[in-house]
Amino acid sequence: MVFEKKQWFKMALQLRGSVIAAIYQRVFWCGFFGFLIAGLHYLKIPVSQPILGSVIPSIVLGLLLVFRTNTAYERFWEGRKCWGSIVNNVRNLARQIWVSIDEKSPVDREDKIATLRLLVAFAVATKLHLRGEPVNSELEELMSASRYTKLKSMNNPPLEVAFWIGDYLQKQYIRNYLNSYQLTSIQELLNNLVDNLGGCERILKTPMPLAYSIHLKQLLLLYCVLLPFQVVQSLGWWTGLVVALISFTLFGIEAIGLEIENPFGYDANDLPLDAICNTMKRNIDDLISLSPSVEFYN
Repeated sequence: MVFEKKQWFKMALQLRGSVIAAIYQRVFWCGFFGFLIAGLHYLKIPVSQPILGSVIPSIVLGLLLVFRTNTAYERFWEGRKCWGSIVNNVRNLARQIWVSIDEKSPVDREDKIATLRLLVAFAVATKLHLRGEPVNSELEELMSASRYTKLKSMNNPPLEVAFWIGDYLQKQYIRNYLNSYQLTSIQELLNNLVDNLGGCERILKTPMPLAYSIHLKQLLLLYCVLLPFQVVQSLGWWTGLVVALISFTLFGIEAIGLEIENPFGYDANDLPLDAICNTMKRNIDDLISLSPSVEFYN
């Protein structure tokens, strides 16, 4: 917040992360059309029609745009909460697995480390799954070659990774390396991870209703086309500039809603999933470097 206050003017003029690139052509043509209407008015052609302002009341269009943006932001924020929950559950899972499961041989520790890396693999696989990307080298370094090969053939890679983690936990319980209370607690965290995956998939696969999007675009276009006829009498040659500024505002709000309604991509306003996954990997690496206070093998 302090940084934003200090960099206010710099941010106001910043292009990266803004929607200017997405709307500048529409803004230009609206301004050009306004300039054209101003020219016709200058030639005494009766183009001034202030009554057209009542065709689409600005308050109605404003409410539609606000609803559109709020709905998109709710999707963005829900996605961020899901990923925040993934981070917390991965950390808690890793901590409980590392501390609670007994080790009676060096192989037991290796299996624990492999499972902790699978937790990171779950997050990376979820990221790739939400982006519609195939399994890649990001996952190859987090698991064995056989698992990596199998994962490439799966329709839902993160769900398969969650299955491997659950299978490991069940085996440790059967070997009496984990008691029933610990197993229940850890499995609940694993279930939360799968629930978060489902929440992200719900956002991804539930787009805004097409009819609503089409209708809003039609109203925006109609409003911007009619606007020059409403204001040309009072603005004259300034009509084109004013229409361009108003259309910039309206198209910008609509474009912001469109950009953030799917928060899992690579746009500047999307969630920083790469950074989140890298943070989880560093957390797991730090945990692996620590040793529990009690060693269970000689």
